[in-house]
Amino acid sequence: MDLDSIECVSSSDGMDEDEIQHHNLHPHPHHHSEFSSTKPRNGGTNNNIMGPTAIAPATSVHELLECPVCTNSMYPPIHQCHNGHTLCSTCKTRVHNRCPTCRQELGDIRCLALEKVAESLELPCKYYSLGCPEIFPYYSKLKHEAVCNFRPYSCPYAGSECAVVGDIPFLVAHLRDDHKVDMHTGCTFNHRYVKSNPREVENATWMLTVFHCFGQYFCLHFEAFQLGMAPVYMAFLRFMGDENEARNYSYSLEVGANGRKLIWEGTPRSVRDSHRKVRDSHDGLIIQRNMALFFSGGDRKELKLRVTGRIWKEQQNPDAGVCIPNLCS
Repeated sequence: MDLDSIECVSSSDGMDEDEIQHHNLHPHPHHHSEFSSTKPRNGGTNNNIMGPTAIAPATSVHELLECPVCTNSMYPPIHQCHNGHTLCSTCKTRVHNRCPTCRQELGDIRCLALEKVAESLELPCKYYSLGCPEIFPYYSKLKHEAVCNFRPYSCPYAGSECAVVGDIPFLVAHLRDDHKVDMHTGCTFNHRYVKSNPREVENATWMLTVFHCFGQYFCLHFEAFQLGMAPVYMAFLRFMGDENEARNYSYSLEVGANGRKLIWEGTPRSVRDSHRKVRDSHDGLIIQRNMALFFSGGDRKELKLRVTGRIWKEQQNPDAGVCIPNLCS
C-alpha cells in the first residue's frame, strides 16, 4: 500500500489554516540508539575487614550474583559447572549447557550456597542509576522493578518496531530527530487527513504527532486498520508519562461534516501501554469507513477528514470537592 497517499495538515494554537504545511505520511528510518545506564562498581579493596569470619563488602556480593553472560542479577535457580563457575537459568539454555568460562558441560548442578546468600540480601532497584532510591529483599525486588516509575519508557513510535528506550526528554528528542515526528506547542489541534483511495486500508496506515502543553508531552495517533471485515479510522491520545499522571488530564476529539459530528472525550492512556494495546482496546475516536466518506463529502471517492480536539488538565476544587477543567489559552 502506498503510504504517501495520506497527508496531514496540522494547525496548533494561533495558526491559520493557510499557514499549515503538508506532510507526507510514511514510516521514517530510525537509528538503533539505546538509552542505557552504567552501574557504578566499586573496584577498590576494603582494608577494614576483620578476621576470617568477616562478611564481604556488599559490592563484592552483588558482583558474585552477576551472571557472566547477560550481566543481570542471578535469581534461583543458580547453576554452576564442575569448576564452580555460575550463571543464571535463562542463560544456561543460551550457552547450550556449556560453561561460558571454562567450556565444561554444566549438567544440573545448583549453587545452593549462592542461592542462600541471594535470599538473605536486600538489593537496590536496578533502576537506581535512573533515580530510584528503593531497596528491597531479593524476591520483592523483581516485583517492584516490573512497575518501577523510574524504569525506561519504550519508544511510542507506531510505524516500526523501534527498540529504543529512555526517559521522556530522551524519547522526545529521538522522535523529533530520528523519526521526524511533527512537534506542536499548545493544547488544541486541528488536523486534516486526506487519502486518495480510502478502500485500500492496511494496518501500516498511521500517523503520529507530539504536542507539548502543561509542561508535558502527548502523542496523538491517527490510523486506519481492519476491524473484522471493515476498515475503520481511529484517533487517540497517549500521555508521555506514567498512568497515575495521565489521570490528571482529559482530552476531546471531534470529527464531522454535513450537519453531523462524532465527539470523543476520555483520559489519555500512558505510553506504558503499547500503541497496539490501546488501539485494540478501541479506547479512542473510531470512525467507520462509510461515515468517514460521508463526512468527506463529494463523490465519496476521496477521504477528507478534519479532526479537531483539545487537552485540558483536571484541577481539584477544594470547596466543591469536584474537578474543574484548566484550559490553556
